Amino acid sequence: MVEIKTPGQIAKMREAGLVVAAIHAATAQAAVPGATTRDLDQVARKVLAEHGAKPNFLGYGGFPATICTSVNDVVVHGIPDDETVLKDGDIISVDAGAIVDGWHGDAAYTAFVGSGHSPELVELSRVTEESMWAGIAAMRGGNRLVDVSRAIESYIRRQPKPGGGKYGIIEDYGGHGIGTAMHMDPHLLNYVSRGRGKGPRLVPGFCLAIEPMVSLGTPKTEVMPDEWTVVTLDRTWSSHWEHSIALTEEGPLVLTAVDGGRAKLAELGVTAAPDPLA
Repeated sequence: MVEIKTPGQIAKMREAGLVVAAIHAATAQAAVPGATTRDLDQVARKVLAEHGAKPNFLGYGGFPATICTSVNDVVVHGIPDDETVLKDGDIISVDAGAIVDGWHGDAAYTAFVGSGHSPELVELSRVTEESMWAGIAAMRGGNRLVDVSRAIESYIRRQPKPGGGKYGIIEDYGGHGIGTAMHMDPHLLNYVSRGRGKGPRLVPGFCLAIEPMVSLGTPKTEVMPDEWTVVTLDRTWSSHWEHSIALTEEGPLVLTAVDGGRAKLAELGVTAAPDPLA
């Protein structure tokens, strides 16, 4: 069952989303050479405390940290620790969430640590992020879930990969519904699968976490012995971007973007819904 939210509930999710945005800003500033991934986790804990919000990752299925920190060939669910020290040239995905009055926010970004990153890595992150926005722009009344998947996949497939070959759209993980829980129906593939059908129709009150994950090589992954860390099967590096979005009567509202997605959606010819907290 898809949980449809009222305008008041979406406003609460917007509160949670802005806490996530604050975590992103603080961890991005802290993601420098010499920092450990546990350092970033501590930064996230401090932001949550300052906002009176709760973490939704900590303890989820036994997950031992506040955020996920996925470095280089780690796709998702990397566990912050003292041993993983960020180095110049690394890339890191920071996936963060927050709960405000029982309502969840969830978003991720890819950051470049230090300098000297190859054009191939810069383009990988750009393609992943832009495919997310293509999916967000497809989140409009009358569309179905598959239209979001198609928009993400189509954008990625159109992009030439530096050096040739194709990007790997990660197959085993995708987006999801969000609201009174972090992961809810429906599951959102980042590609079109004929076996999945068209999925539910998008209506006002429909909330999704849209999160493409793209590698420089294979779409296949494996889980490490810690039972959380997901890496690419061929160990090529990957990028991960995510926002939580609510579809309203007036269009999409990007709950985890500071401006509600207004600027980026305008570039795509889409008008973002008014911010209920403005």
